[in-house]
Amino acid sequence: MMRYTITTGGLLMNTDDILFSYGEEDIPLRALSFPIFETTNFYFDSFDEMSKALRNGDYEFVYKRGSNPTTRLVEKKLAALEECEDARLVASGMSAISLSILHFLSSGDHVVCVDEAYSWAKKFFNYLSRKFDIEVSYVPPDAEKIVEAITKKTKLIYLESPTSMRMKVIDIRKVTETARELKIKTIIDNTWASPIFQKPKLLGVDVVAHSATKYISGHGDVMAGVIAGDVEDMKSIFVDEYKNIGPVLSPIEAWLILRGLRTLELRMKKHYENALLVSDFLMDHPKVLEVNYPMNPRSPQYELASSQMSGGSGLMSFRLKTDSEEKVKEFVESLKVFKMAVSWGSHENLVVPRVAYGDCPKEDVNLIRIHVGLGDPEKLVEDLDQALKKI
Repeated sequence: MMRYTITTGGLLMNTDDILFSYGEEDIPLRALSFPIFETTNFYFDSFDEMSKALRNGDYEFVYKRGSNPTTRLVEKKLAALEECEDARLVASGMSAISLSILHFLSSGDHVVCVDEAYSWAKKFFNYLSRKFDIEVSYVPPDAEKIVEAITKKTKLIYLESPTSMRMKVIDIRKVTETARELKIKTIIDNTWASPIFQKPKLLGVDVVAHSATKYISGHGDVMAGVIAGDVEDMKSIFVDEYKNIGPVLSPIEAWLILRGLRTLELRMKKHYENALLVSDFLMDHPKVLEVNYPMNPRSPQYELASSQMSGGSGLMSFRLKTDSEEKVKEFVESLKVFKMAVSWGSHENLVVPRVAYGDCPKEDVNLIRIHVGLGDPEKLVEDLDQALKKI
């Protein structure tokens, strides 16, 4: 697995430095674990000290709706992991997505959005279109088609790579090169790969968003989002959207994310190892039509995927050789180790059929998404095999 070296504050740091020590040089009372500052307010010893803090509210500890020491530590670590100048934690992945989108758009603007992006991201764009006369073009996850969709009114390109259900990979460099030439902002949802396996900022993306509910926290007990980018963008998003809308993350949840970060690299490596074994099994199974896992060397998108990512997560999808909704239902209900649930990113093994969402195109009735967790991959293969035999 590739180990990244990060440049932060003029110092070179590897991933270990960021996860285990960066920002934790002066922990109070010689504690080995950074404390939870669960307070809504901070006091000052002098008028001048208070006045300075109020005038520089971006990073001063004044009030919980702004910055907090526990939360700020995690933000610094996440920014360093993403090779970005700064980051902000928010209350959910959808908060990270919507705040970023709002910041770069005004009434009458045009957006190019990948048509396989997270469904709620598309719902938010549809809301903006109805409410504020923002035009949205949904295009396939292909760099050339994304570039072709740009108009004179385009102010934003919204990317997701790999995509949510079919795990399609986009040539990010090709998109961002054109976007920068035309001074169009780019946002990417990097939840699938995590900052361990993909660094979109190094590929030219302006703002990186995550559902930290998934791999970043990694234990299925926190809902949070992350926005990362240049200091200028982060400051303006903080002042204009974050402070006004107020999607504040609790310091306790920030601390739980910090706990999860300690094992992020180890967990991602295990997810990848397990997913390779499971995807190989599915690719060879006679009842499986296709497998969507771009970081498997047998995938048709592997060359592009491996040029942008150094590893893969536990999320993949596949198609059964059937167009029967009843057989899909029988398959998922026959699984014992995989549980039916919609989210992903922690230790669990999960399954969700596309048809369960409703409004399913006929060609997607046989599409199944699974999350390969942290257990014994042989048990997962056995579970999939016994369920496949029943259809």
